[in-house]
Amino acid sequence: MKYTGTTYRPPFESKSLLLQVTAGCSHNKCRFCTMYREIPFAVESPEQIEQDLREARRLYRHVERVFLVNGDPFVLPAERLKETALQIRAHLPEVASIGMYAAIGNIRHKTDAELRELRALGITGLNIGVESGLDAVLADLNKGFTAAEAERELSRLSAAGMDFSLNIILGAGGRRLSREHARASSELVNRTRPGLVFVASLHIDAGCELDEDLEQGRFVEPTLRELLEEERDFLQGLDAGDTIFFGLHPSNAVPVYGVLSERKSAMLAALERGLRELPPAVLDACPLRGLEGAPVIPVIS
Repeated sequence: MKYTGTTYRPPFESKSLLLQVTAGCSHNKCRFCTMYREIPFAVESPEQIEQDLREARRLYRHVERVFLVNGDPFVLPAERLKETALQIRAHLPEVASIGMYAAIGNIRHKTDAELRELRALGITGLNIGVESGLDAVLADLNKGFTAAEAERELSRLSAAGMDFSLNIILGAGGRRLSREHARASSELVNRTRPGLVFVASLHIDAGCELDEDLEQGRFVEPTLRELLEEERDFLQGLDAGDTIFFGLHPSNAVPVYGVLSERKSAMLAALERGLRELPPAVLDACPLRGLEGAPVIPVIS
């Protein structure tokens, strides 16, 4: 099957078939990210998709879910997405659902009727990098939308019956906006009720614009203690019922996971335990970065 450059997927899509329908990212201007900077945005041909689906059928006896890649395939026009969904149905009729990365701007350009039609074809479970509920942070990251615009478009997805997960980046506001970022992000989640909220710590790619701000002192990266406190404050503010809190990314020093209505207290206790028990020298340092932004706990000599 054809893939262009590095292919990314959410960790909870590990059992999904990855089908490339676009290459790169249509926005590709987030100030913290360089994942697709060297890959021009392109749309895969229906013929290549057909070939990949035939290969998938030869390789796999049963496919439950297909996750479309790369950066934001939901940017495709509704008619093109419908065509792809029908191709999947023709070759893999057992597929129960089709997900993909999506951006707020991708939703904006689709009518309510189109969203309902896409849902009827099995498209649901979109993964959306909203990153923050605070306008100042969204502007600093150059996300291309406001919190109010995000809430409006996410509400349209819900009205169409389309499930979605939201990504929130711990540390996205730096030290200066940490508390406001945590509070506004929990408020956005509470108002939009995603099926899952995925939290991970900020990873500033070398060479990105935010990296320049970091070098020049315009952006101050939080310490591990501050990241845990921010995650605690964000989680404490959540009142989203059956939403799953997914804090299992490698960049989360204290792994937490569970349905908010069932595990919120236990997850908060785990974060508080981490704040008490991790060595002060580790807590009060900025995490060293490894692959995919995973912090490596410094060795204490």
